[in-house]
Formats: sequence, C-alpha cells, structure tokens
Amino acid sequence: MRFVLPASLAFALVIAAASSPLHAGQSAAAQAPVTFAKDVAPILQKNCQACHRPGSIAPMSLLTYEEARPWARAIRQQVVQRVMPPWYIDKNVGVQHFSNDRSLTDQEIDILARWVDAGAPLGNPADMPPPRHFPPEDTWQIGEPDVIVTLPKDVIVKAQAPDQWPDILVDPGLKEDRYIKGVQIIPTKGFTVVHHIRTSIVEPTDVTRGSGQTDDVDAIEVGEQGVFLNEYAIGKQGDVFPEGSGRLIKAGTKINFQLHLHSSGKETPANVALGLTFHPPGYVPRHVISSMTVSAPQVDLRPHTDNIRSDGYKVLARAARLLSFQPHMHNRGKAECLEAIYPNGRAEILSCAKFRFNWHINYVYADEVAPLLPKGTVLHAIMWHDNTAKNPFNPDPDAQITYGQRTVDEMSSAWLSWYYMSDEDYQREVEERRARRTRLTSTR
Repeated sequence: MRFVLPASLAFALVIAAASSPLHAGQSAAAQAPVTFAKDVAPILQKNCQACHRPGSIAPMSLLTYEEARPWARAIRQQVVQRVMPPWYIDKNVGVQHFSNDRSLTDQEIDILARWVDAGAPLGNPADMPPPRHFPPEDTWQIGEPDVIVTLPKDVIVKAQAPDQWPDILVDPGLKEDRYIKGVQIIPTKGFTVVHHIRTSIVEPTDVTRGSGQTDDVDAIEVGEQGVFLNEYAIGKQGDVFPEGSGRLIKAGTKINFQLHLHSSGKETPANVALGLTFHPPGYVPRHVISSMTVSAPQVDLRPHTDNIRSDGYKVLARAARLLSFQPHMHNRGKAECLEAIYPNGRAEILSCAKFRFNWHINYVYADEVAPLLPKGTVLHAIMWHDNTAKNPFNPDPDAQITYGQRTVDEMSSAWLSWYYMSDEDYQREVEERRARRTRLTSTR
C-alpha cells in the first residue's frame, strides 16, 4: 500500500500563520486594540497557566503581566507555529473534535499575535480577570478516587545510572468485583525521572489462564505483567470512560506497576499513585472498555535518514467504537497516523499527529464523532521517524537505532482504547449519526 505523508506533518514552520489568521486584508486601524488585561490574560488562564506557574512543569510562570511580558515574542512564535499549547493533531485530515482538546482557536492565536505586534501593552488593570485558583499538583482529573494504590516504598534513582524498569506488584485489597469508570496515574515523587508508567491487572486466575478478565482474548492485551490497565507519560491525563462503559476489576486482583526510570543527575526518590473511580456496586455497564497497542514489528533507523516509515496492523474481531488515539515513540519520533481499512477495501485516515517526545498526549474523541468501525476493519498505524541532525531532540544522528525500552532506543506504536459493539448497536448508531447529519444539512 502507498501512503503519502501529509504536507502539514512535514514540520515546516508555518510562516504564513504569523499574520493574523482571521483578519487578513484588514487594516490595523479597523481592529480593536488588544491588551493583556482584557484579552490575553483570559487565554493564558484557560490554556497555559496550568503548566506555566511556580512549582509546575513549565520553565516560566505566566500568571501575571510582569511575568508574561518578557516572554511576549516567544509566546507569539510558539502559538503561531502551534507548538504551544501542546496539541499536535493535524487539523487538515481526520476527526477534528476531541473531548480533551487544549489547542488555541484561530481567533485566540490572532489575539496573542496582535498583542505582541502592538508592543504587548498591559491595558487597564481593572480589566484583569480574577486570578485562577489551582488545586494541588496531584489533582485527580477523574474525580476523587474510590481506591488509591501506591508503591509500598520509594524507588531510589541514582544520579548517574542506566535506565531501569522495575516491576512492582501491589495488592489493593479489593474484596468484590467492580467496574472502573475512571483511571489515572500520577507520579507523586520524582516526576523528573519518570519516563512512563504502565499498570496491569493481575487476577488470581491469570496464573492458569494467562488472563482472567474475559473470554474475548482479542479484546485485551496480555503481557507478562497481566492485562494492560493504563499508562502514564508526560502530557497524559486521566481517563474517564464514556457513559454506559467501564473496565472490570475482580476481587483479589493485584496491580503490577512497570516503571521506566532514568537518571537526571541527582539522586531522586520516585513513587506513583494509581487512582480508580468505580461504578456503584452491582452495576454492569453495557460496554466493556479495551486497550491495546498497534505496533510495528520492527524499527530500523539508519544514520542521517528522515521520514523513516514503519507500519502496524490490527484486525477488529467485531464492530467497535474507537475512543482514543495516542502516538508512542521516543526522541526520533516525528509523526503518526491511524488509518481504518474497511472490509470493502475503502481506506480512511482517522487521525494524524506530529510527535514530540515530551508530550505523550492521548487524543480522546468526542462522543458524537468517535469512529464507528465495522467487524473486520483493519486498524493501520503509520509511524515516521527522523534520525537526522535537523531533529532537535535527536541525541546522536550518527547512530543506527533499533527497537528497545531505553530512552535512547526507539518505539513505534499507537495506544488505542475502544469497546466492542453488537452488530445491532453498531447499525443503530450508524443510522443515528446519518440522521443527525441529514437534519443539520436540511436546516442550513
């Protein structure tokens, strides 16, 4: 199969976007003046300050005018190029509506650019919105968990040492079967040394069956550590499952934590917390959530080579509703697309995203547009790497890189979540969407 890399994923700087996207052709005099207090501060509060504040992960604070003003030109550059806020979905192809979309609108980018071009004025301090209140760093985005599982003791990461991948099994003391409606992993100590965290469900029957969660082996991913539950990496938020769906966790189940830790030049203790929110006791959801990876069988990056493509495939055993798409690569990752190849042979791009190693973003489809896929659909993940000096994150373009767990190695996969549907439910939802589109078209 041939597949052309979309031009918008070529990492060229969109210089044309530096001009006002919504006001092209208008004179500056026709535009209302833009000030920090009235126009810019609300945008920073909504989209930027969660990270850009003291004690958070961003390198500078943008809470006040005095803090933001020195960074005005950098702000303009980053937002015009759509580097910040971190949201790398290609806006020219595939699904465009996501429940966790943090990107700026064209109008917001225009406001920020015009503010900088006008000299970054403060304006009337009385126009400033009230300061945004930020909860503690360990905020649970899934709501207050019913169960919090932590490591029994800190893992000490030495100042200088090879990467390590400890597997730690923890018993959360579950006494009854429950369905999970939300799950989140938070590094509670040493987030600077945590590359990623993978948690798995290890049921009492896993020893004999390989997986005790379901008879539908195709619906789950089973590893040596049990059935995949959730993953954390920088930029990953909590997962709240759609209404009427959940993940089963049985009484007596243990949680396996697999951590990828790397030294940061300073001895650092690391610990994490897994939070679970449950449906009420006895509740059985209509749909059971499944998660897995679609990975390329091998990665081979030759020195000084760009646009190195790899492909992974997964056949859906039944009709399904795709819930989220998360590219996963390392420093040389460049872009990733997810394609659906339907049983009739038609192919459709569902999502494409540029990749930045510091932001492992899980793109959660909005309910009304989450892809509905018939039985027999092939999910096709297409990944590109850049092993050249043009890649600013590449530590060594002279090296030949293959698959591996270390940060200096590479991966090539897509993390996906979905639930299977009956043929009747699939057909009903397809017809409902078709009817909605017809109504929207007829009322224009």
